[in-house]
Amino acid sequence: MRLELHCHSTCSDGSLEPEALASAAGEFGVELFCLTDHDTMAGYERTRAALPGVRVLRGLELSCKHDGRTVHMLIWGVQPGPGCEALARRLDELRELRCWRIGAICERLAALGVHLDPEAILADAAHRTPGRPDVARALVEAGVCNSMRHAFDQFLHDGGPANVAIDGMSVEDGLALGRAAGARMALAHPHTLRHHALVKALFVDLRDAGLEGIEAYYGSVSPARAEPWLRLAAELDLVVTAGSDFHGEALAHVSRPGIELPSAHAERLRDWLF
Repeated sequence: MRLELHCHSTCSDGSLEPEALASAAGEFGVELFCLTDHDTMAGYERTRAALPGVRVLRGLELSCKHDGRTVHMLIWGVQPGPGCEALARRLDELRELRCWRIGAICERLAALGVHLDPEAILADAAHRTPGRPDVARALVEAGVCNSMRHAFDQFLHDGGPANVAIDGMSVEDGLALGRAAGARMALAHPHTLRHHALVKALFVDLRDAGLEGIEAYYGSVSPARAEPWLRLAAELDLVVTAGSDFHGEALAHVSRPGIELPSAHAERLRDWLF
């Protein structure tokens, strides 16, 4: 099954407009699509219009906190109504917090001898969700770092010298908002949590609260890397999902949107989502 359930446009930190991203996924032959920009659903209508004949879901990638760690949760199939409106209001609050964070990060960089203009960074991000990638891009443009990855490794990673942690939203609160909006939720790129035991504990604690899917097939990673997550899915009765995490130029190693989910998992995914 060809699908795309994890991708980013210019509404957050991707380099393609929503229409162009959706069209590229359509050229790959996806039959199911969801734009999952960080903490925003702004591009949904534009992708739906660009993919006639394809099942297009409203969703996002929600940044949450759990036991002090950043957890990215994919939310698919948000339905119109009061639940969607409540989620949108919470996203607006998060955007204000992210704008404050840009200024706070720039203050920390200044203390390290690196001077960036937070207003310029926010102006560049005026029509999308601002975040650490915007600061990373500014560091590259200023010649301080040679790549966005270098910027994160040197300054902006969790616990990094210029990073500013924000309380954000708990995974529990994110799951409750998603459920109220009629959506399904999955853990994005579980390998980024680094420890299998942490991922398992997260699902043990929160599966009954709505964290039912796991992104076992991810990006350009070898299918062999999916094996531990497939075993965990079987053990805990999780839904196996897939996504490219396409960003365009920001993550050039993922060359196009779209990914293949093996047929053994496709029917369960369809039944779960629809």
